[in-house]
Amino acid sequence: MLAMNYRGPYRVRADYKPDPVIEHPGDAIVRVLRSCICGSDLHLYHGMVPDTRVGHTFGHEFVGEVVDVGRDVQTLKAGDRVLVPFNLFCGSCFFCQRELFGNCHNTNPEATAVGGIYGYSHTAGGYDGGQAEYVRVPMADVGPLPIPDDLHLDDAVLLTDAVPTGYQAAEMGDIREGDTVVIFGAGPIGIFAAKSAWLMGAGRVIVVDEVEYRLEFIQRYAQCEVVNFREVNDMAEHIKKMTDWMGADVCIDCVGGDAAGSIAQTLTGRLMKMQAGAATVLHWCINCVRKGGNVSIVGVYGPTFNAVPIGNAINKGITMRMNQASVKRHLPRLIEHIREGRLNPKEIITHRVPLEEVADAYHIFSSKLDNCIKTVLIPPSAREVQAVSASALH
Repeated sequence: MLAMNYRGPYRVRADYKPDPVIEHPGDAIVRVLRSCICGSDLHLYHGMVPDTRVGHTFGHEFVGEVVDVGRDVQTLKAGDRVLVPFNLFCGSCFFCQRELFGNCHNTNPEATAVGGIYGYSHTAGGYDGGQAEYVRVPMADVGPLPIPDDLHLDDAVLLTDAVPTGYQAAEMGDIREGDTVVIFGAGPIGIFAAKSAWLMGAGRVIVVDEVEYRLEFIQRYAQCEVVNFREVNDMAEHIKKMTDWMGADVCIDCVGGDAAGSIAQTLTGRLMKMQAGAATVLHWCINCVRKGGNVSIVGVYGPTFNAVPIGNAINKGITMRMNQASVKRHLPRLIEHIREGRLNPKEIITHRVPLEEVADAYHIFSSKLDNCIKTVLIPPSAREVQAVSASALH
């Protein structure tokens, strides 16, 4: 099969790999119809995440059609179209029983913190991802959700990570009616965090980024205020000026370790790798939130330490919440929002790229070229099916 193949930092290509096979009676094999490049994939692409091995296939956002199932699978059959949450989870451990699917105790032998994640280095279990024609889906009775007939595939693929992560980012901020919410990062997660903040009752939403086309997009899509941090001397002072010198009620980090904005953090966190990515946005969140406010973190950092102003957080009485999104917990509510017209995820897709051109797709997304917001990869086998379906209509 054709699949994205990681060859080292800033080097990916489309290559042929063996087709996945049933390895366990609970597995399913899914033919991918859509997959995405996520901002989190760029952390891997940039060499920021340890133990990202040559030959690995990325892609934790994908939907597809079941082509085979193991003998123990009861809820799926060949021909079912499914969206697959980026978390791999067992559904029965201590954490899954509490709907902490991102912390499943049984799917990641490499760590005691995060559970398994498709296509996200061996620190997240080493599972190949969905930027391919086919993917093995373990524990198929637990994770995948059959796609409702009235849900567009482009909406479905964004429900595998981007929308639930943005939604959980807002949820963890414990937004109250009328709150001022500051979101750092105007990528897809930040976009959906902004939309979700309004759904949760925010009175004011401010988004911070440095790329003008992204700021213009989120301003239109999420009807929010925007700040270009390149035009700001001191971020905490600027946010306080905007909020009657109180600070924001809620600050949300949707960036993670690839953040720009601080020479010292870029040097130690991104170039020298002395800490687990640049902690620029963590500093901004802690210093911009009001006393007694809430900080929510969904940006990805490596599994080592970061230099953060924890003393400021303590003295301000901040509540900090963070985690990988428990995707499946949010899906019923998010599908309802889509059906009712409150969310239209597919509107953020700006690029649809053949899987064969995955290297160019990563370059465009990473370098923020061509006004790219969200990229969807289409495998050749999916295009063939679409062509057959279209011809059958005539």
